[in-house]
Amino acid sequence: MKSPSTATVYRWELRKLRSQKRTYLGLGAATVVPLIFAVAVALQPGGPRDVPFGRYIHDTGLAIPLVLLLFGSIWLFPLITALVAGDIFATEDQNGTLKTILTRSVSRAQIFTAKTLAAFTYGAFAILLTGSVATVAGVIVSGFNPIPTLTGTTVSATEGLGLVAASLAVYLMPILAIACIALLFSTAFKNSAGAVVGTLMFSLLLQLLTIIPGLGGLKPYMLSTQFNAWQGLLRTPADWEPIIRAAWVCSAYAIPALLVALVIFLRRDVAGG
Repeated sequence: MKSPSTATVYRWELRKLRSQKRTYLGLGAATVVPLIFAVAVALQPGGPRDVPFGRYIHDTGLAIPLVLLLFGSIWLFPLITALVAGDIFATEDQNGTLKTILTRSVSRAQIFTAKTLAAFTYGAFAILLTGSVATVAGVIVSGFNPIPTLTGTTVSATEGLGLVAASLAVYLMPILAIACIALLFSTAFKNSAGAVVGTLMFSLLLQLLTIIPGLGGLKPYMLSTQFNAWQGLLRTPADWEPIIRAAWVCSAYAIPALLVALVIFLRRDVAGG
């Protein structure tokens, strides 16, 4: 009998995600939060003027997804990401199903790769969903109008829409790094709740470290700081330095976490599972 390919195992994992409540819990939050924010903008004349693009949320709907990127990095997107990435390995341990999967002539490396890709796919889809809902709702509330950049230059609505899409792509880098941390905790803790909470605590701890006196020099290298790298695109001309830094800083967090998770998973004793 021919062994399943990694692509086949990946499709199995996506099918599992579609059948799990926590998947829809995260995607539901990714949909509801921007809708609530857009409704609040429609009902309230003011706005968060002390944050980038906050003063423009009543002038153009394109400002709404950008403001949400700022607020979402604190807890929303790490939580949405951790709900699946923190559960995807731990649930097999809790249910004792890993041994059953291995009887399908599937290698551990294939399982690890497929689960990792499934977690990444979910994280990317959640960001895309949030950005799409926020943009559509924002345009309905505030119109499809030109948007000022952080340097004061105003770009057309069409160009602004492209910048929003590019910002979401840059934002995905720290999200995937958070997913790798959650995958590590999922393999190490063998407990979904512990992995999810651990990921959130890790994310919050990094944000707290950036405001402790004397540790300001670490801020550019904190994973939490990379959630703001997309702002480099919203300058004229574009500032690529924070984006390039985000790429290697996120990799510095993600790759070791993923490698350690792989080693733990490959050495996992499933004889009693």
